[in-house]
Amino acid sequence: MCQQREIPKYTGMSECTCGCCGCGCGSSFRRFFSFKEEKECLETYKDQLKKELDGVEERINELKNK
Repeated sequence: MCQQREIPKYTGMSECTCGCCGCGCGSSFRRFFSFKEEKECLETYKDQLKKELDGVEERINELKNK
């Protein structure tokens, strides 16, 4: 699943999350990022994961209370 457009793209040793490796899921032509760019992207990705986990926990609590 592609990330929202305002989230920086990230490619690393594992997998593309938004087409930056040329897999076709996004529109970026870039394949290589500086250390600083990669670090910033990873920090943003980490923040998004934390928000996703918060949302999952909230939903679990809603379902428990039904």
